[in-house]
Amino acid sequence: MLATLEQYMPHWAAVLTAAGISAGVLLGFVGVSAFLYIWAERKVSGRIQDRLGPTRTGPIGILQSLADGIKLITKEDTAPDGSDKLLFRIAPYLAFCASFTAFLALPFGKDLVSQELSTAAFFVLAVLSGEVFGVLLAGYSSGSKWALFGGVREAAQVVSYEVPRSLCVVVPVCVMGTLSLNAMGAQQTGWFWNWTAFHDPFNLLAFMVFFITATASCKRAPFDLAEAESELVAGFHTEYSGFRWSVFFLAEYASMFAVSGLACLLFLGGWHSGFLPFEPSEQFGPWAGNLLNAAVFVGKATLLVLVMMWMRWSLPRLRIDQVMTTCLKYFLPIACGLLVGVCIWQLWVQPYVGDWTKYVLSFGTLAGMVFVMAVATFGKVAPKGISEGVWAKPAL
Repeated sequence: MLATLEQYMPHWAAVLTAAGISAGVLLGFVGVSAFLYIWAERKVSGRIQDRLGPTRTGPIGILQSLADGIKLITKEDTAPDGSDKLLFRIAPYLAFCASFTAFLALPFGKDLVSQELSTAAFFVLAVLSGEVFGVLLAGYSSGSKWALFGGVREAAQVVSYEVPRSLCVVVPVCVMGTLSLNAMGAQQTGWFWNWTAFHDPFNLLAFMVFFITATASCKRAPFDLAEAESELVAGFHTEYSGFRWSVFFLAEYASMFAVSGLACLLFLGGWHSGFLPFEPSEQFGPWAGNLLNAAVFVGKATLLVLVMMWMRWSLPRLRIDQVMTTCLKYFLPIACGLLVGVCIWQLWVQPYVGDWTKYVLSFGTLAGMVFVMAVATFGKVAPKGISEGVWAKPAL
């Protein structure tokens, strides 16, 4: 795009125009995706709790998020008397900017990226970690003990979970030999057994650990100790209302998609569907191929976002000591073991086992998923009286 614009305008104007177009497209995508994910989360929570969720505002309640957004924009935006007004007002935007910046290096297809970076994997991790500054600033500046407790908890949680999450990123890097997300996606072209997650057992386990630690870094239940409604009212955003309150949640949903997209690029084939033996953009042309690539990438990341929602509404919240123990006592040693294991595998095991491992892991995982889905769909999960929506009579 930059080369095309330079034909019609000076270099500096072309650079600014290209940057503005890229930022506008990404900002629109973040807004639309958050709009749909909020609706999806309400539907997911409703189904899990045996209710319908939103149904009245728009078809199947799809416009409920829009109605809530209009309501939040029109609400009075106040700041507590005892707060630091300047820091209180800029905190939500600081959190959102950190989440939004990660999208600049996130490729949605082959070369379909706002800014190609040779160290994109760690760039995304680094800027996503910056969200904690907005949360901590919000807790500090609110002048509320509940908000301060939530901000301090978030700082401790993010600093702890960053270590095993980063170690899990190094595991596929050792296999692919690059930190460029575009190059990582290109190396996984072809069938699904070429995905990095199925390269060896250590990468498959690293994907699981990465996804759990990434969920914790997004403040999602069962790791939502920064909010913890049952303990801290609403945590770091207790004193926020109106538009600034919605910016915090926009940052949260943006971070959910960003870490899910990073997991897809590192472990799950990136923009490749796994059922085509070639690169779509080379076979179907740049427009149709990139459109297909982007659709596959967004679909994969959305599935992982839905898993985060499923976890939130299915698992109980952990205590803060349990959250820290889980990270330091379990995830950190496991991540270190996976890193050592993949190095040993690459040096001494891979030359002897060849490609057999990826076939066993890929088809074994596929069979396991089919079995679980079959049990969940057709299995008998509750007594007859309860499954019919009424309590069975006790035996006399």
